[in-house]
Amino acid sequence: MAPLSQAEPCDSNYSGACVPIASDVDCAGGSGNGPAYVDGPVTVVGNDIYKLDNDGDGTGCES
Repeated sequence: MAPLSQAEPCDSNYSGACVPIASDVDCAGGSGNGPAYVDGPVTVVGNDIYKLDNDGDGTGCES
């Protein structure tokens, strides 16, 4: 069993910022309705399951 941490678990499909594991994640300051948010930029290293990279360049939450 992994040790308990006070830090929120991060989705392994992204790097550069901790993208929380939630039912939906949106870019902070954007028009999304959450329930979770991430301050970017984030790099997509797997599947962009939260659709944070709208232009498909590999980086999400750029602005």
